[in-house]
Amino acid sequence: MEARATTDRWLYWTVAALSLLGLIVAGYLTYIKWFPAAPFCTGVGDCEAVNTSIYSEVAGIPVALLGALAYAAILIALLLEPRLPLAGEWGALFGFGVALAGVLYSAYLTYIEIAVIRKICPYCVTSAVVITLIWVLAGVRVYRKWLTES
Repeated sequence: MEARATTDRWLYWTVAALSLLGLIVAGYLTYIKWFPAAPFCTGVGDCEAVNTSIYSEVAGIPVALLGALAYAAILIALLLEPRLPLAGEWGALFGFGVALAGVLYSAYLTYIEIAVIRKICPYCVTSAVVITLIWVLAGVRVYRKWLTES
């Protein structure tokens, strides 16, 4: 049983760390959207073209802000899991659902970057990879919680 608890802790803290990383990346993209500045891309890709395209907003809300809110929601749910019974019961499933929505939207945005804008933003790619990792690990957490718990 100790091995299971260790794995569960590892999954919990890895998802938390990835959520924090995603929050930082999406927060940076939100910042450069609201306060136009040359993004730090070190000559790789074209962050500015992607972050200023018509696809960078939904109803006037920066897509990066939506991503930051998703990462924050996952992180808050994680932090509440050990403190609130309802969060402890449903937190993993909530994180999985938010991450799934993020993965699907990131796939759409990646398609837009490649096929329509024809520019790649390394921060956007980083965010897409991070949300995908969160989704996979959250799926493992849900499986362990809901399908293997006695």
